[in-house]
Amino acid sequence: MSGVLTNLKSWVARNRYCAVVEYGGAVLAVWVALGFWTLPGVPHRHLFVLLLAAVLFTARYLGFGPAVFCSLLATACLDFFVIPPYLSFGIRTSAELERLAVFLAISVFAGTMARQKTLAESRADHTMREMAAIVEYSSDAIYSTHPDGTITSWNRAAEQLYGYSSEEAVGSPVARLAPPERGDELEQNRKILNGGGHVASYRTERMRKDGTRCPVLLSVSSLRNARGEIVGASAIARDISAEKQSEEAVRRSEKLATTGRLAASIAHEINNPLEAVVNLLHLARHDSSHAGEYLTMAEQEVGRVARLAQQTLGFVRDASSPTAMDPAAIMDEILQLYSRKLDGRQIRVTRRYRNHSQISGYSGELRQLLANLLVNAVDAMPEGGTLQLRVATSRDWSSGNEGVRITVADSGSGIPRQHLPQIFEPFYTTKKETGTGLGLWVSRGIVQKHGGSIRVRSRTEGDSTGTVFSIFLPQRREISRVA
Repeated sequence: MSGVLTNLKSWVARNRYCAVVEYGGAVLAVWVALGFWTLPGVPHRHLFVLLLAAVLFTARYLGFGPAVFCSLLATACLDFFVIPPYLSFGIRTSAELERLAVFLAISVFAGTMARQKTLAESRADHTMREMAAIVEYSSDAIYSTHPDGTITSWNRAAEQLYGYSSEEAVGSPVARLAPPERGDELEQNRKILNGGGHVASYRTERMRKDGTRCPVLLSVSSLRNARGEIVGASAIARDISAEKQSEEAVRRSEKLATTGRLAASIAHEINNPLEAVVNLLHLARHDSSHAGEYLTMAEQEVGRVARLAQQTLGFVRDASSPTAMDPAAIMDEILQLYSRKLDGRQIRVTRRYRNHSQISGYSGELRQLLANLLVNAVDAMPEGGTLQLRVATSRDWSSGNEGVRITVADSGSGIPRQHLPQIFEPFYTTKKETGTGLGLWVSRGIVQKHGGSIRVRSRTEGDSTGTVFSIFLPQRREISRVA
């Protein structure tokens, strides 16, 4: 029966704008109702119900106009077949006319309601088709899951991103998409979603069918039914491989630029011990009695050159995995590299190192971070000033993590208040001719990669001007390669 109704509805939909079909269908509906009425038994005693059903059918499948016509035709049939004198349209009493009027009003109202329901279902069906098309042909991977983590839907972009076909993905656990070490992340997301929450977009890694890893921007929302009950979750994943490659290229360029800025300072630093080596070798050649002493001193100077070269390589060669490092020692290395520039501008350096503590991270990136902040501080004091450096164990009260807080404060001209919200944006710079606008953006990325935070305060007016950068780095942190 449902198949017949479906075919009828499809045929009517194709011919719905044909007046003959619409109004002819209304006549046919009344004729069928009368046909059932002629049968003996229960149908013969309920012509009102049969004619009302004809009106509802007409309203639902043919439109409001044919439904009104069907109501009038049904009222005429009642007058002709039910109300005496039968088979004629004679003069009726007021009570009989009221019965006919009530039936006409009820049939028109019921037809209106049926038509409204049909239109609402049609709009809902159209909206559902549009939403399904949007999901299916979206460039982002979109899939849904049950509360237990079983995948229930899978669009084409998900097939392309993860490599699983819809048949392979639907019914399988969503945990197969995450790397093994990210089990805690999945469990945390599941708790948030089952509690009715929403997981905002964040960067993470997912695994393809072939085992390769892909950086994605993932957001997850809970799904609810009409009663407000949580019935699952929907996830949107965007492939950010190209974006990450671009960011890595920019960071690599900035790292090389930082190394380039060190070249002048390193050249001066290396030149002094090299001159000393040449002089000591000359003395050793002409004074054999003290040759051993001269050669020992020359060896010390060569060792100093080697240490400078090793520190420089730390900017461009970094460990593949986090290692233990001492921020205070790295700060001293940076100061040594820039000592000539600091002395040339008559900048007085004050160091306050308390409770030395090691943290886990990438020493090369920490060198780049501190070098960026130090260079910015020096550039802000062209006429000299004071540079205060502080390294101390601390605690991030927002997260409760223990770690190290590094403070770099200068007495320069300061950063205008209106520029502070943009200083960490890429390519935004207040150095009109010399700045690239990437130093602080890269620095913030390094801090975030280590799970820390960076804050800035600045003052441009009054007796005391300058800028203070405060960096907190946690003592232990599982560093994400896609952070």
